[in-house]
Formats: sequence, C-alpha cells, structure tokens
Amino acid sequence: MAGRDRSWAYVEPGSVPRIVTETVPGPKSQEYNARGMQYMIGYSSQVTLFPVVFEKGYGVTLTDVDGNVYLDFSSGIYVTTLGHCHPKVSEAVAHYAKTLMNCHDFNTPVKVALLEKIAAIQPWDLTGMQLYDSGTTAVEAALRVCRAATGKTEFLSCYMDFHGKTGHAVSLAKMNPTNGAGRAQGFYLVPRPDPYRPLFKKPDGSIDTDAYIQFFDDFITNATTGNVAAFVLEPVQGWAGSIFPPDDFFPKLRRFCDERGILLVADEVLTGMGRTGTYFAMEHWDTRPDVVTLGKGFGNGFPVTAMLVSERYKESINKISASTSYGGNPMACAAALASIEVIEEEGLLENARKLGAYFEQRLAAIKEAHPIVGDVRGKGCLLGVELVKDRGTKEPFVEAGKKVYQYAFRKGLAWVPAGHILRMSPPIVMDVETAAKGMDLIEEAIGEVEAEFGY
Repeated sequence: MAGRDRSWAYVEPGSVPRIVTETVPGPKSQEYNARGMQYMIGYSSQVTLFPVVFEKGYGVTLTDVDGNVYLDFSSGIYVTTLGHCHPKVSEAVAHYAKTLMNCHDFNTPVKVALLEKIAAIQPWDLTGMQLYDSGTTAVEAALRVCRAATGKTEFLSCYMDFHGKTGHAVSLAKMNPTNGAGRAQGFYLVPRPDPYRPLFKKPDGSIDTDAYIQFFDDFITNATTGNVAAFVLEPVQGWAGSIFPPDDFFPKLRRFCDERGILLVADEVLTGMGRTGTYFAMEHWDTRPDVVTLGKGFGNGFPVTAMLVSERYKESINKISASTSYGGNPMACAAALASIEVIEEEGLLENARKLGAYFEQRLAAIKEAHPIVGDVRGKGCLLGVELVKDRGTKEPFVEAGKKVYQYAFRKGLAWVPAGHILRMSPPIVMDVETAAKGMDLIEEAIGEVEAEFGY
C-alpha cells in the first residue's frame, strides 16, 4: 500500500532467530559481561537472568557480539516501538546531531513542529506541554503541576504501580524494603482492580469495580487529610505484569475524581504512542485525563519524554520552573516528531491492532493447552502471560517464570521477565508471520518447563 511500506523491517521466514554459538550467551558475551560487571552495579532481571551483550539492532531483530540473531519481543523494554534504527528516525537524529544539538529551552522549528503534531494527535484538550529527557522527570513535573493547579498536596496511586526512580515518583509505587527510604509524606497507595486476582468480588465471583471506587472514597476520608491533588495511574500496569483494568474502571474513576475535585493523571510513559493500537491507551476506555506523561516509545529509543496538561490547568506549568537542560533539544524533538510521522505514514496503529487480534487468539490457545498458564492478557503489542502452580489456587510459579524466560531466550527470543509473569512488547512494525514465530518459541519453552516440573 502506498505510504505504508514496512519492507525495511521485514525478515525472511526461517531466517530469525539464528543461533550460531554452542552456548548462549556466547563466549564474547560472557567476556564483556565479566568486564562490565566489575564496575556497573544494579542490572535488571532481564540481564541477570540472561546476560547477553548486544552489538546492533535493526527492525525487529537484535544481534549479539557473538553473531547470534534474536527476534525482539522486548523493544528495549517498551522503548523501540517502531523497531530498531528506523531509517526515518535515525536520519532525523543524525541531521540535528550535525546541525544543532542543544539551545536550552528556546523554540526551534523542529520543536514547534513537534508541539503542533502532539496537539493534533491527542484526542482531548491537552494543549499545555513541556518536554523532558526521562519518564520519571515527566512524572515529577506532573505532580508539581497538580499541586500548583489545585493547591492540594496529597496523591493516590495503586498497589504495584511503577512511575519512575526519583523521590516522589518512587513514592507513588511499591516500596523496596531494602532501600532504606520511606514513602514521602502525603503519598498513599490503594488497591487497583485486577480481573485475574480481584480483591473485591460480586456474589457471582466477578470483579466488583464499584467496591474499589467505594474503597477509594472511604480511604480518602479515613487515611488522608482530604487534601488529595491527583490520582496517578498507569493505564496498564507494566512492571506488575501487563495488568489491564476492567473496561468500566476508568470511566467510573473519572466521575469519582470529578465529584471530589481530584485531577486524574495517566502515566502513559510505557503504554503511549501506539503500543496498544491507539496513540494513548486511555483512548480504549474513552476517558479524558487531566495530565498525561509520555516516554519510551515517544522517541523510539532516543531519550525524550513529555508532560501534557489540560487547557484549563496549563498555566500552572509556569508556576513550577518547568524547563530542563536537555528536554526538548533539537535531536530529541526530531526523534519524537519522526516517530509520530512514521506511525501515521506506515499505518502502524492499524498494524498494532492487527497484531493484537493475532496475539489474543494465540495466547488463548496457549492458555488452553498448558496447565501452568493461569492468565493471558493484552491489547495490541502490550501482552502478558501469568504462570501458576495450580489454576485453582493461582499460586504464582516464580521458578517457572524464570526458566521459561531463559529457555525462550536461548532459542532466540529477547523479551521481559516479571517474576511469574512474562511480558511481551514486540515492535508494532512486526508482521504476523514473524509474530507467530515468536509465539512458537514461547510455547515451546512453556512446554519444556512443564515437562521439567512434571505437568
């Protein structure tokens, strides 16, 4: 189709993955890791469970230093949504790397073009913007804007949320008991509806969304000072294991917030920019946030993020000393603008939905065939598989999660672990045939682990 050529990311059937070393990770990966780990501390579980060393990536593939080629179902943990080194994005960054790398927060033609493009694709009234270089910085700015707009100081977020790794962003999430720090004053966590593991149920056993909303009301009355500025949520919880809310949750939460003068902040750093088949995941529930944060796939790997604020509150941005040294630099703006243009030109929202339909039916078949698969879920190219020891008790099967992750990786699939939950975020440029190969590798790994544990 004219204007929708994705041939640059095409892989010949049977050509990927390609494992050429006897052991994986191979000898060069092992050598580089031994050297690097003498100095760098604090690697993710992705690395500690499978310490491969990548040398290059193109399209939907990654190649390690030993020449092994992997099919990428991680997108650099939700970042390279358009695949690795998309020609248009790479060329845009290279142009400004040679032309104008930084001029603080002065406007540039490419920055203005990006701001206008964001305004055009967002479906609400989020016309106040600021640009940053990390997701956690955008979240911190969003909190300051909410305080400035409301005059209130407290925040609600949800169990198992993740919003970044700086002080107040960390306070929105589950505390790490080993980090020696406590939650900042005025930050509170409440339970979030999880359809597979509901805390509140109706008599028929189905999830009771109204009971969660009632709990929020009771919690504000009894556990806070009533000075809540905003409710901050991920539309889909990523770190927790690709957990999607019931379809009626966000519309009800929007009404709840409106009735109490609480702003609704959607942290779309992980979910935004096409991954679920829409630019913003909140579009799936036809729910308008007051503030949105964007990142990861926003610049397809380049460190660029954004905070978007509703028209009615955007003047509050002037009250928070919003500018940064790196945010909105010409290279970053070029990467983000090119990424949005690629989504438009290559019909990638439509492709993400097409892939999502395939993944939905394939995951359902995997669940039907494998007893350790307790739940599967997803929209577009944001997916999760939850492994359990017993479907009746739903006891998490953490050891199986580690092994399935490692076994599939050895077969040539790069993806994301989360304890007993396995996360998939393939690039939205992928074709269905390549996606099917990735799912074959996952199912093979699940079958091997089941046999190993006697299922």
